[in-house]
Amino acid sequence: MKEPQESSSLLAYPRPSVAVDTAVLTVLRGSICVLLVSRRVGDSPGWALPGTFLHERETLAQAVLRSLREKAGVEGRVPVQLHVFDDPERDDRGWVLSVAHVDAVPLRALESALQSDAVRLASITEDRELIAELPYGHAEMVDKAVQWLRAAYLDTPDPGGFLDEPFTLKDLRTVHEAVAGQPLMRDTFRRQMEPKLVGTGLMSDGTRGRPSRLWRHGKG
Repeated sequence: MKEPQESSSLLAYPRPSVAVDTAVLTVLRGSICVLLVSRRVGDSPGWALPGTFLHERETLAQAVLRSLREKAGVEGRVPVQLHVFDDPERDDRGWVLSVAHVDAVPLRALESALQSDAVRLASITEDRELIAELPYGHAEMVDKAVQWLRAAYLDTPDPGGFLDEPFTLKDLRTVHEAVAGQPLMRDTFRRQMEPKLVGTGLMSDGTRGRPSRLWRHGKG
């Protein structure tokens, strides 16, 4: 069958709206948490990932930073592209492609944003129902973002910088267990991570047991 001839005008093709949505992930109380922002659903409040529609002549990165700043009060971050969600039925408002982004952010960097009642954290373990009911396919975005974070933490010591320095190997393992969602073998973890860390030459004060060596993230 002969292929239809392509039109010389882009206006001849249907065009979806383009959105960006960002999964900002952190760790709190032993669980991965995602940042949500308030949205209105009729007369009732609801929650969603911070996102926005792409403006004319705007880059995706610019739209992401704008949405984080204006909707979540988060600045100074560089989220990365995660996945393009293109199911034509994903958004009940119309045909919308969403270029989802993700960022791993230490809790201390979100303290200012969380002062607002319009911003909250949702735990992927304790708030499963809330996340499952997020609009616009955001639950699927959160799931893929969590997969991304877990892959990043498989063999790299705290790539999201969740821990303040210096830290003990126990501190590091606690963060990695929160990301993994399961316990990790202590000796295996130590052998895997220790060569990638920089020793400080200092010891913990030992108030919660015998003193332990203190470490910093490896360089390069």
